Amino acid sequence: MAEKKEDGIVETIKTVFWALVIAGIFRTLFFQPFWIPSSSMKDTLLIGDFLFVNKMAYGYSRYSCPFSACPISGRLFFSEPERGDVIVFRHPTLGTDYVKRLIGLPGDKVQVKNGVVYINGEAARQEPAGVFVETMERQGAEGRYPRCSNGPVGEGGACEKQRLRETLPGGVTHDILNITDRGDLDNTAVFTVPEGHYFFMGDNRDNSTDSRVAQSASGVGFVPAENLLGRVDRVMFSSAGRRLLYFWTWRSDRFFKAIE
Repeated sequence: MAEKKEDGIVETIKTVFWALVIAGIFRTLFFQPFWIPSSSMKDTLLIGDFLFVNKMAYGYSRYSCPFSACPISGRLFFSEPERGDVIVFRHPTLGTDYVKRLIGLPGDKVQVKNGVVYINGEAARQEPAGVFVETMERQGAEGRYPRCSNGPVGEGGACEKQRLRETLPGGVTHDILNITDRGDLDNTAVFTVPEGHYFFMGDNRDNSTDSRVAQSASGVGFVPAENLLGRVDRVMFSSAGRRLLYFWTWRSDRFFKAIE
């Protein structure tokens, strides 16, 4: 009986060990968990959203490839990133992981005029899509208050932002938020995206430090192809509380929510 019990314990340990190994390989090769800490992608992604990054969407970069035989520079694409994709990438100078929407492809000329994006001289159409409303309160682990277009708003009040439906050249549509028409990034110079690089913007346009801001000013600037980690396709679940595991604060309408 004792030998059978010991054999059972050994088998259990083996099962747990191989389950952990397989889970580690699966994470390394295919998907990477990511938690949204900031408001730059509202209302597509909310603070507290938990998601998996599809690392197989474009192939491996020097930041995501698990094998020493993979290229240490450049990138072998399985498929090319497409304008409108929501992508997690390694910040070119800070070394942290960011999530933004791909706006400009290599060779594109991108400019923002009066809050409207122009790509190669063509305006991205914007149509009114209602109002995004959230409670004025501290959000997420960082405990920051949201910015509002109807401010000042007191604690517990309704914080509003204009929601617009944007259509990029090529037909990809998604929602963006607008807080002000006089923001520092509502009018920019023309950015010409270098070969092998990409231009990203946050959907919360007046609250995103993205490719409109130079790397010398702690912005994103142009992102090299090898810095792309993968595409975001779906939110797994979302917590409105200060901690991800506070299950009583999970948002019931965001389970397995597809990303536009």
